[in-house]
Amino acid sequence: MDSQAVSAAVTRWLDTFVVGMNLCPFAGPEIAQNRVRLVVSEASDEDTLLAALQEEVLTLVAEATTETTLLIHPLVLDDFLDYNDFLGVCDRLLQDMNAEGEFQIASFHPQYRFAETATEAPENYANRSPYPLLHILRESSVSRAVDAHPNVDQIPENNIARLNKLGAARLHELWLQLNCE
Repeated sequence: MDSQAVSAAVTRWLDTFVVGMNLCPFAGPEIAQNRVRLVVSEASDEDTLLAALQEEVLTLVAEATTETTLLIHPLVLDDFLDYNDFLGVCDRLLQDMNAEGEFQIASFHPQYRFAETATEAPENYANRSPYPLLHILRESSVSRAVDAHPNVDQIPENNIARLNKLGAARLHELWLQLNCE
């Protein structure tokens, strides 16, 4: 695994999809201020990944200047259903660390599929990343961002409309340009 290539693909995804399409209106300023940590894990099993997640949560506790971490794990949980099941394990880890309420995990995966959508439905690209990753967020930051946004409930609807307007073919073309398949 070439961790620099993995990190570069995730950076292109952030630039093209997350910030470029404004899928997350809160991401751009944090990236611009260099407050987003990208970590490529070499974990090849769930236990090692869980240990890496715990280490990253502790890193965020210690580093107040880092707002969020993207824990990228290309060698484990490449099946979306297995990944989705693992999210419950992540939540239990936060509980065991007494970090529930302080941190939350957002989910992104190359095969991400919202319930009741077709596999290639454009809206799935809202949570598709080049590699499986766990996005560790500070709950206090999420609360501040939500409070400051004029209509946070409209974000998912806007994303669906934007992605549907681009269409599956164009989104797939942009996806291929990330050079991660």
